[in-house]
Order: sequence, then structure tokens, then C-alpha cells
Amino acid sequence: MAINLTLSAAERVRSFLAARGHGAGLKLGVRGTGCSGYAYVIDYADEQAAADVVFEDHGVKVFVDPESLKLIDGTTVDFVRKGLNEAFAFRNPNVVGECGCGESFSV
Repeated sequence: MAINLTLSAAERVRSFLAARGHGAGLKLGVRGTGCSGYAYVIDYADEQAAADVVFEDHGVKVFVDPESLKLIDGTTVDFVRKGLNEAFAFRNPNVVGECGCGESFSV
């Protein structure tokens, strides 16, 4: 089991946590929604929840709840900039379909 971060994603998390002044790492999960079934939920974690599985990549901790991990195991999180837009992007090997807008996915 693994969740990986690109160097760009790790740098973004580190810079945000530094600007925020606190935090333990990145919280990654999924929720049921959208036309394809699931959407990624990403936030900054102040601490590890009791059930969280913890991964570390490029010196950044990633916290994932066990139910979400079943759907996103093997995912690489990237941080991309295109023009004026910037966002986290996900390369999830479990995805079999995505909605047209790219906001939700199915496994």
C-alpha cells in the first residue's frame, strides 16, 4: 500500500504548512459524489486520527483513512500549474472511469 507525492506536491504542502504556521501533513480521502461515484477530498491535517494510515514522501506525511485507502491505494499526488490555475492532480491506478469535467471518478 502506498500514496506517493511528486516533489512539486510535497513542496506545495510544505510551503502551505509553513505559511499556516502549524500542521502535521496532508489529509487525503474520498467521498461519494458526482456523476462517476467518488471525488477526492484533500485538506491539511493538524494531527493523525486514530485510524489513519500514514505515508511519508519527500519529507511530507500523508494521512489516509482506511476506507478511502481501498479506493486510492497506489495514487500519486501531483501539484500542477497551468496558466493562472493551480491544483493538486491525482494519478490513481484504480480508476476505471471519470466524469467529463474530471471532478469525480469510478473504480
